[in-house]
Amino acid sequence: MSDQPKDNQQKNNPLHGLSLEQIVTALEEHYGWEQLGQLINIRCFQSDPSIKSSLKFLRKTPWARTKVEELYLKTRFQTL
Repeated sequence: MSDQPKDNQQKNNPLHGLSLEQIVTALEEHYGWEQLGQLINIRCFQSDPSIKSSLKFLRKTPWARTKVEELYLKTRFQTL
């Protein structure tokens, strides 16, 4: 275990301080549900999508959450 405080460990994490809801909302606003469902092939983005249903699925499915976080980072750093 590291002697550094938790805040110091997170300061280089670009997702630090962002909730999953903020990430999904930003992606939906940027791409829209249809394109988001094409970029990440998961049913919660393709069939009757909503923020609530997406969050429920992503919180239970680590591999899908990872894909969403990766797309968010890619999108964020492309537009800077």
